[in-house]
Amino acid sequence: MLGYIMRRIGVSIMILFGSSFLVYNLAAYAGDPLGELRFSTDDNAKQQIIALTRELQLDVPPPLRYFLWLKGILGVFVGKLEMGMTRESSSVQGELAFAIPVTLRLVLVASVTALLLGLAFGIISALRQYSRFDYAMTFMAFVLFSLPIFWVAVLLKEFMAIQFNNFLSEPSIPLRWMFIFSCFTAVFWSSLFGGERKRFWSVFAGAFATNFVILWAIDFTDWYLHPGLGPILIGFLSVGIAMGVASISTGLTNIPARNAALTMAGLAVLWYYPAQWVFNNHGSYLVILLMLALIVGTGFICASLFSKIDRGPIARTAIITGVISGFLIFIDRVMQTWAPYRATDAVNGRPVPTYGQRKDQLVTDDFWLNNLDTIMHLILPTIALILISLAGWIRYTRGALLEVLNQDYIRTARAKGLNERTVITRHALRNTMLPLSSLFVGEFVGLIGGAVITERVFGWSGMGTLGIRAINSYDLNLLMGVTLLLSTLVVLGNLLADLVYSALDPRIRLVKE
Repeated sequence: MLGYIMRRIGVSIMILFGSSFLVYNLAAYAGDPLGELRFSTDDNAKQQIIALTRELQLDVPPPLRYFLWLKGILGVFVGKLEMGMTRESSSVQGELAFAIPVTLRLVLVASVTALLLGLAFGIISALRQYSRFDYAMTFMAFVLFSLPIFWVAVLLKEFMAIQFNNFLSEPSIPLRWMFIFSCFTAVFWSSLFGGERKRFWSVFAGAFATNFVILWAIDFTDWYLHPGLGPILIGFLSVGIAMGVASISTGLTNIPARNAALTMAGLAVLWYYPAQWVFNNHGSYLVILLMLALIVGTGFICASLFSKIDRGPIARTAIITGVISGFLIFIDRVMQTWAPYRATDAVNGRPVPTYGQRKDQLVTDDFWLNNLDTIMHLILPTIALILISLAGWIRYTRGALLEVLNQDYIRTARAKGLNERTVITRHALRNTMLPLSSLFVGEFVGLIGGAVITERVFGWSGMGTLGIRAINSYDLNLLMGVTLLLSTLVVLGNLLADLVYSALDPRIRLVKE
């Protein structure tokens, strides 16, 4: 394995060297950074040409100038990385250091969310092939796949930001909208869990009534002005999460795993008020990481208490339940910041922003206000990217799982008497993940460099915006900085995909050629 990795790294270095040399020379010959100055009538134009020529080393032929640039890049091995200066006389490293976290914040959330939702909907669609849910997911996937992202972004800004902010000024949900939304929700759940006509309409009626009552309660209590979950609702949700995670992870027949998950759900209720006190008095990312470590440790303790053998699946079930329940407590604390956030002068009662990555007017040291502001600016561009990516993931997952389910070893597993959950989770899904793992790496890297339209529509200064700026201004150093970073991510992503392949499928072996 180590020899394979070293060979791949060596080949990757040669690929990076060749691609960077071609891009540098093509960009250098294609554009003239002095073009505007040559035809300028400004008295200082000649001096500016001389200064810019000296600063950007334009008197050196591009093939030789590339090696001057490469010398600065190779300085990373001695701790003196130098990627040059931009045309605005700022450091390329500084521009990248500002843009990378912005893009990662946007792309990471969108990619992971789209992957999880796409996997869930795709798996259910494949398992219920030709059902109402399958037809609905297929229709939705084709619709989303055909939508241009700039149009989706504009619709989101209009209806999820402008109209919702107007709604909050005089909040009231009309009965017709309660009825329409309840019908839509009921159709979704009845398609998901319904079977024959009688069961379909039973699920439809239950889902409609439940959703209508929830919407009425939200409207009656003005919950959207002072949102929160509270320990009682978190307790009910945690029990449901525990049962769901246990049924998927080990099956409800595994009593120790089920009891461990329910124990973690109960502990979530007991931890609610202590966690709120910690959040209120010591809110920081370090505290959140420490609490996450505490949840993981508690999961292992629960596994050891409920079973002396085969603790791995039990610990996994308990930890997943604990993490999701803890996330609910975290969300509840964020919700408590909603009213103070709306009341700030920077927000002025319109909490859903349509532009920018944060409100510069919001100057505060409050940990929760700053993070809620970041979350609110993430919502619209993240949803836009999720909707476009979700369509592909649903189709990819459905097709990959259907192909695996038709294999001989799946029929053999069923013939041996294994239950359907074991066949799907332990045999089918693992091979389904093989093609999806490489797709995820490629899409994630592509979004980092390609979320240009989304960044432009929502006013984010990320890698896509930086690349467009470099092209428009003939900024060769900045363009090469963006290109080198994205090329490195692509190469490392492909290497990671190969390693994931070998981890998912033991039949794949990396042998010395």
